[in-house]
Amino acid sequence: MDILYLLIPLSVVLVFFILGALWWAIYRGQFDDVDREGERIFEHD
Repeated sequence: MDILYLLIPLSVVLVFFILGALWWAIYRGQFDDVDREGERIFEHD
C-alpha cells in the first residue's frame, strides 16, 4: 500500500510531462503539414 504514495505522484508527473511534450510539438508546428512530409520521403533527385 505504501508504494501507491510513490506511484501516484510519479504517474501524475509523467502525465504532465507527456502533455507538455505534446503541447510543445503542436506549438512548434510539428503536425502542420503531415502529408507533405510523407510525400517527401518518396521524392528523389
